Amino acid sequence: EVQLVESGGGLVQPGGSLRLSCAASGFTFEDYRMSWVRQGPGKGLEWVSAIAWNGGSPYYADSMKGRFTISRDNAKNTLYLQMNSLKSDDTAVYYCVREGGSGQFDYWGQGTQVTVFS
Repeated sequence: EVQLVESGGGLVQPGGSLRLSCAASGFTFEDYRMSWVRQGPGKGLEWVSAIAWNGGSPYYADSMKGRFTISRDNAKNTLYLQMNSLKSDDTAVYYCVREGGSGQFDYWGQGTQVTVFS
């Protein structure tokens, strides 16, 4: 059974940092490109970042460039998202997502809440 379990969310002041983790199990983690997707209060889903199976080719949404860093440790079956210089607009539930062979998002974690408040 494929499982994606996020952790690391919480409350942080503007300008602060958080590191999200996603523990993957039930599949060969290193075979898949992975993404982070978020959903803010009252908003739709927003793609945040993606990373190739080998940790290369990281991509970011424009509003995250220079502030967020995606990485992975295939030996630990874990995906990460380092978030710096957080803003109130970053308040959202953050989901870890697996990209299937066709490029579609086929498995999602339960999400972790990030709240940026002043």
